[in-house]
Amino acid sequence: MDGLSEVADAIADPVRREILMMLRVTPLTAGDIAARFDISRPAVSRHLRVLRESGLVRDQQTGRHRRYSLVSSRLGDLGAWLAQFDTKRVGWSQHLAALETEIYRTRRDRSRTEPTADQNIARHPKEDTA
Repeated sequence: MDGLSEVADAIADPVRREILMMLRVTPLTAGDIAARFDISRPAVSRHLRVLRESGLVRDQQTGRHRRYSLVSSRLGDLGAWLAQFDTKRVGWSQHLAALETEIYRTRRDRSRTEPTADQNIARHPKEDTA
């Protein structure tokens, strides 16, 4: 299975997504995480194992406790893949490109229709005040 599929499979479960939301704030022990759910502690441990194996969390042994922390870089590839479907982002880039084209056209049309500085002097010579 490729990395993108591993991450997508790991975050498919709502409990695992909630665990990731908790870990984005601060590292937590398995007990701290389990206390926030109505499921058994072994079930939370299985979810943590899936997240660890997918590379989304890492664990560090601290005394008798194991602290879990988020590895947000693993979400980057999935985020980049999903971004191509973000119609708002695509829409804005298209709108900005259209605006740039319109600005270019307006400047080009103005330069064609506006008289040059030499033509302005010929039409409106300065009057002598002497």
